[in-house]
Formats: sequence, C-alpha cells, structure tokens
Amino acid sequence: MRMLAAGLIAGVSIAGAIAGAVAVAQDPPEEAAQGAQEDTTPEQASAVFAGGCFWCMEPPYDELDGVISTTSGYIGGSVPNPTYEQVVAGGTGHAEAVRVVYDPSKVGYEQLVDVFWVNVDPTQADGQFCDHGDQYRTAIFYADAEQKQLAEQSLVELEQTKPFDGEIVTEIAPATVFYPAEDYHQDYYQTNPLRYKYYRWGCGRDQRLIELWGDRAPGS
Repeated sequence: MRMLAAGLIAGVSIAGAIAGAVAVAQDPPEEAAQGAQEDTTPEQASAVFAGGCFWCMEPPYDELDGVISTTSGYIGGSVPNPTYEQVVAGGTGHAEAVRVVYDPSKVGYEQLVDVFWVNVDPTQADGQFCDHGDQYRTAIFYADAEQKQLAEQSLVELEQTKPFDGEIVTEIAPATVFYPAEDYHQDYYQTNPLRYKYYRWGCGRDQRLIELWGDRAPGS
C-alpha cells in the first residue's frame, strides 16, 4: 500500500494508484494487451462507452439481462497496443472504456445508452469524478450509422429532460480500434471487491451521481 499512499500524495488518480499496487502484486505479463477486436456472432452486437474509470462501468452492464460480456479497455487514441501505464500517463489519446457484447433480442442499444448516462457525470470536461485527464473523458463510441443516430437522439432527449443545470460535454464519436486492458483490470469489482469499493467511495462517484441524477441514480 506504500505505492497507493505515494500515488495519492502525488496527486495521481486513486484508481491509478490502486491499479499500480495491484499490478506489482499480481505481476501481469510484460506484453501489452493486443488490439484485436473481440468477435461477435451474427446474433450478437457490441457497444463501447467511456465513463471514466472502467472498473466502475462494468457492473451496471453486467447486471442487465441480455448482456453477454463486458471488457475493460482503451479506445480513441493514436498509439497502437497501449499499456495501462501509457494511457493513465496521458498523451496517447485513449480513453478508458468498456466494450459491451449483448443480445439485441433481449436488450436494445437505447437501453445501454440510458444506463450509460446515469452512471457518469456528463457535465465534467476534465475527466470523471476524482480522476482528471482526457483519458477519463466521457464518450459514446458508435459502431455504425444506427448507433450514431440513437446516441445523438438520446443526447437531444437528455438535453430536454436532464435534472441538472450543467452543460453536457460528452462526446459522440466513431469507434476506432478497441484494445482490451490487461487481465488484472477485467472484472475488477469481483476479483478485488474491497479495493474497488474503497476506490469508488474515495472518488466520490456515487455521491456525485445522486447529486446529478437524484432518484434516477443507480442504487438510489
């Protein structure tokens, strides 16, 4: 935990500090996660959302009926096969994101977008909650024209019904190559529940979501 304390004092993100400690403890492989797109069957579809720390964006999708898998990773940058250390340091252009593979016959893309909104602060331009930097920006990365249209429509509707006053700064952008994050980041809330809860509480995520969304906030 010495690395965690040093990280917090130095002003880096809580998630980054915790992940650094976990990376040392679990000794992940030296090679970065590769950028091959995860295959989907003809009966499946995928969606990519950036909502700050990717640890926190897996749970709300995993609990949805019709979601097959969630994968934490990096998207939207210019450096191929980025590592976690490169992304959190800034400069690669990537955002932490989660890729959701789902069954469209059970859950629609519109519902996935609705879940995205209430799990982020769409008014924060410099990151998410306690994590600051472009790598923690919010964004919806669409895979095709239909996803783009649905995402933009959702944004228009939210502008009219939002329960907060701030300007929505979330980006809607075409999906580029999605690079899965290192194994120790996947299902982090399940494999490291205490560290996950400590991070989420320390970052003030749930408190801010309630301030923004009221009874629409997850768990409220």
